[in-house]
Amino acid sequence: MPPESRPPLDPALKARLLQEARTPWRGLRRGLWLAFTASAAVGLATMAMRSAGGDVVSTSDLLIQVSALALFGLLLWRDRSPSIDD
Repeated sequence: MPPESRPPLDPALKARLLQEARTPWRGLRRGLWLAFTASAAVGLATMAMRSAGGDVVSTSDLLIQVSALALFGLLLWRDRSPSIDD
């Protein structure tokens, strides 16, 4: 007796599954990049307010915050969906 054939997948579901196979854990990655970028921005804003209030802010700490903001912002930007027009 031949095996029963399955009904074909919905084309939208198939496209979504293929996209997920090409870029696994994308939603989780983007969530982490967003959280890390926001954390770096809050840290940098806190340092700016401390500096404006008259406290001394170490340049190495400032460089770390600026670097973290740039790095995680770049990672978030690079992980965006490719545009259809490209």
